[in-house]
Amino acid sequence: MAVDLHKIEEKWQKQWEKDKIYKFDPKSKKSVYSIDTPPPTVSGTMHMGHAFAYSQQDFIARYKKMQGFNVFHPIGFDNNGLATALMVEKKKGIKSKNFSRDEFIKIVLEGTAEEEKKMATGFKSIGISFDWSLLYRTIGDLARKTSQYSFLDLYKQKRLYRKDAPTMWCPKCETAVAQAELEDKEIDSTFNDIVFKTKEGKEVVIATTRPELLPACVAVFVNPTDKRYKELVGKKLKVPLFDLEVPVLEDPRADPEKGTGVVMCCTFGDQTDMEWYYAHNLPLRMAITKNGRMNELAEKYKGMKLIEARKEIIEDLKKEKLLKEQKPIKHEVNVHERCKTEIEIIPSKQWFVKYLDLKDDYIVKAEMLQWIPPFMKSRYDNWIRGLQWDWSISRQRHYGIPFPVWYCKKCGEVIVAEEKDLPIDPLKSKPKKKCKCGSSEFIGEKDTLDTWFTSSLTPQINCKWAEDKKFFEKMFPMDLRPQGHDIIALWAFNTIVKALFHQHELPWKTITINGWALDSKGKKMSKSLGNVIKPEEMIQKYSADSLRYWAGLPVLGEDIPFQEKEMVSGRKFITKMLNANRFVSMVTKGKAEKIDKKALRPEDKAILSRLNRVIKEGTEAFDRFEFSKCLNPARNFFWLEFADFYIEEVKSRVYNDKGASGKAAAAVLQEVAWKTLLLFAPFVPHTAEEIAHEHFKDKLSGKSIHLEQWPKADKSLIDEEAEKIGAGINLVIAEMRKQKSEEKKSLNTPVKKAIVTIENAKNLEQGADVIKRTMAVEALEIKKGKEFSIKLEF
Repeated sequence: MAVDLHKIEEKWQKQWEKDKIYKFDPKSKKSVYSIDTPPPTVSGTMHMGHAFAYSQQDFIARYKKMQGFNVFHPIGFDNNGLATALMVEKKKGIKSKNFSRDEFIKIVLEGTAEEEKKMATGFKSIGISFDWSLLYRTIGDLARKTSQYSFLDLYKQKRLYRKDAPTMWCPKCETAVAQAELEDKEIDSTFNDIVFKTKEGKEVVIATTRPELLPACVAVFVNPTDKRYKELVGKKLKVPLFDLEVPVLEDPRADPEKGTGVVMCCTFGDQTDMEWYYAHNLPLRMAITKNGRMNELAEKYKGMKLIEARKEIIEDLKKEKLLKEQKPIKHEVNVHERCKTEIEIIPSKQWFVKYLDLKDDYIVKAEMLQWIPPFMKSRYDNWIRGLQWDWSISRQRHYGIPFPVWYCKKCGEVIVAEEKDLPIDPLKSKPKKKCKCGSSEFIGEKDTLDTWFTSSLTPQINCKWAEDKKFFEKMFPMDLRPQGHDIIALWAFNTIVKALFHQHELPWKTITINGWALDSKGKKMSKSLGNVIKPEEMIQKYSADSLRYWAGLPVLGEDIPFQEKEMVSGRKFITKMLNANRFVSMVTKGKAEKIDKKALRPEDKAILSRLNRVIKEGTEAFDRFEFSKCLNPARNFFWLEFADFYIEEVKSRVYNDKGASGKAAAAVLQEVAWKTLLLFAPFVPHTAEEIAHEHFKDKLSGKSIHLEQWPKADKSLIDEEAEKIGAGINLVIAEMRKQKSEEKKSLNTPVKKAIVTIENAKNLEQGADVIKRTMAVEALEIKKGKEFSIKLEF
């Protein structure tokens, strides 16, 4: 049957929106099931990763709705980040710094409206059941208010501090970054053996990958156990190329096996340099500017980019015969995940959240969460164990959510805003009271909050923590956080931290971690690799439900290579659903019949047993968030048992038997078709809705199949013996079909006699009538034997 799936999908998307099928009802007495949806970055494009992950999230949302829950399924758009600001600047040909913060936020919201509309259209095109009336934006009033509210609460708890301290810094973005925003990147580098000299002229060779930090050198370290350098301890070494002398100190953190065993300490080359700086009370020498160039301490190299200074210094060391050897190496460096620039450590005044003292607590508390799949918890634990810095939340950006903070111009006292005045911009407003020193002059904080400081509050934003206490108490904690494995450290961890600080409990009951949609060769899709597959193209070619079908095949958490053949399989399955249900409707005339258990035949009992087993096991799997273990068995049952066998087995009964047996067959056809349709509804919602309204009006109790109750297994109908008989019947019919095909005969060609040899002959005899009827067999002989065989006589 030729059908236009695109017209069907478009029709039901509009109808669902019109009928408000997915709207959350705050007045309902039903139990709430709430989902803390990931807010996608506003780009205007729904990519394949969105289609994959949000479809999997939607399976759960739809399942819970059919289980009778009042589903709270909000959606947000993330437009609080640097990427959005740059996109709007480029689009409009402007610079954010030329506008006040409020003005630019307004420009961003207006400038991204079209992108938001495109993304919303993309999500609607695959049938994601968001309640769009709950839409929020991470730069909108509610998010800004909630973020500043969080700041004030942490400030009261004395969990915030501001100080001049070594800070991880991105010289390209010119802002501080948090540890969670770092990525490890392996780069080609060189170990340079550089000559330092004692006052007496003795050479000491130090290996370093960063000779450009020589002007920032403040000490040299050796391990206390390293006998080679005992006589150097306490002496000073001349730093090559620069008028500097630095002491030789002992510290166990100097690795005698690395390089030459002598390590130069520069403020700051890495985490160890910073630890030595504090432990040994070393002087501060910063040779790098915040925009990644050498400063006046670098003397003749002043103004050079770091890579340029490195090359020049190496050349000068060679000329002065102070470079002994160079060895190519590969080593990992920290880069900013946003721009991939190598991180520097630069002292600057920043705000921090103090949380390192609670590392063990975060690991223990998160044990109370249900992690799906469970092994993802180890990624969370490993991240926490590796934490070395408190959370830096200051960002030197104009665009973003401002700190609700002023500083007294006279004494420097920190003044925070009052909760009732949020959201505020301290650059535009002033405190309503004088400083304790009596001054009325204040300086507003120019920095903005780390975007993850806000994104880590999505449960509080969704549940209106800063606006509606009664609603918040009802809704928090939320039930589910679905998210990708790549942001466990950035999003899951920080959200848990915030909830434990603010509410003293976990933010959700369950966290599900989805995998990635990869290309056909198992590589991450990327524009630079040219392997991006656009979901809209697959939808246009096959249908939205075909795409959702593909997303339902893997185990949750599993990365899946995109194979277009799965789109083809999805389309074929949808066609099978439409055709099989059309036939059931045609032969039963769509009228609902009750099953007369006394009139059931072996094939009826077998298919009902299998149906209820599939419902039981599929429901149990869905409750474990193993939706693929519902979809795959249900599909196989519907296609390979119901459509391929049972429908053929009962055709003649339904057509020709007007008595109890024919009515029982019709009722079973309807029962199986309807309940499997309910099982498929979360996965292929448009197709299920179309079939329900076209063929099962008597079964529908409301406006949508998605408001129907999820099927419950009738355990009294699960009968292992009946299933064995049914499997035997199908085995025989399959073999007879095969032999007729090999003989190039049609399947309805009459068979004068069939001799079946099978081990369980006694059971099979109960299905003799259906075998004869289905395969047009006049005489059937069933014999017991270990080797299964069939002989047909035409």
